[in-house]
Amino acid sequence: MNPVSTSRLLDICIAASQAAGRHAVDNFARRTETLEVGAHDVKLALDVECQGVAGGVVRREFPDHALLGEERGLREDGEYRWVIDPIDGTVNFSHGVPYWGNSIAVQHRGRTVAGAVSLPMLGEIYAATIDGPATLNGAPIRVSGTADLAHSIVYTGMIETDGDDGVSMRVTTRLAKDVQKLRILGSAAAELCYVACGRGDGYVETTIHLWDLAAGALFVERAGGTCEMLEDLGDFTMRYLASNGRIHAAFRQATLDAIRA
Repeated sequence: MNPVSTSRLLDICIAASQAAGRHAVDNFARRTETLEVGAHDVKLALDVECQGVAGGVVRREFPDHALLGEERGLREDGEYRWVIDPIDGTVNFSHGVPYWGNSIAVQHRGRTVAGAVSLPMLGEIYAATIDGPATLNGAPIRVSGTADLAHSIVYTGMIETDGDDGVSMRVTTRLAKDVQKLRILGSAAAELCYVACGRGDGYVETTIHLWDLAAGALFVERAGGTCEMLEDLGDFTMRYLASNGRIHAAFRQATLDAIRA
């Protein structure tokens, strides 16, 4: 397969993310149309539709590329693989909370080389390539200069399932004591974008999926930060940490201490 320039890949990431975002916004009145309701999560008709919209943009440009998506078992593999989260922050979206986004990344031989996240209700588009800067609405962004974990804002999420064995709660409890403020926005994509642009200093999840963070992690790295998979849990699921780099060692140690407690 002939190589594709990262600039062209980024253009399609942005187009796919924006297209999915427009579909979600245009159908906002349908945000409570559910396909499945769990104890702490929900699957919407618009999740599936937005994945189809984003995937359609990619297929028209690159019909031979593989797609990996959150919804309905989309699990293709290939030299180029597009990683799609059609609505990251679905519960927020269904309740009308503005912290949700459409995340599109493309990987070449397993390495993320371009990505875009649209946060439609906030009017923000984050983007990056592996050989260029991370940007917000076209302007370069940088991680924060916070150097002390005790003075940091850290984003995380809570895992409510029994299979987590209390790891998420232990990490949350420990970090709440060690950082200035712990925040849960309900969208991993938005939280990683905020670390990349300096609105926070760190992000950690004890159970998170590749499609939630593939684009956002690239932004953090290209904005000068540090990302690390702490543990591969299989099936595109992992424990993951990202930071501005300056707090990384202390942040990592506190998280690992809590996981191992």
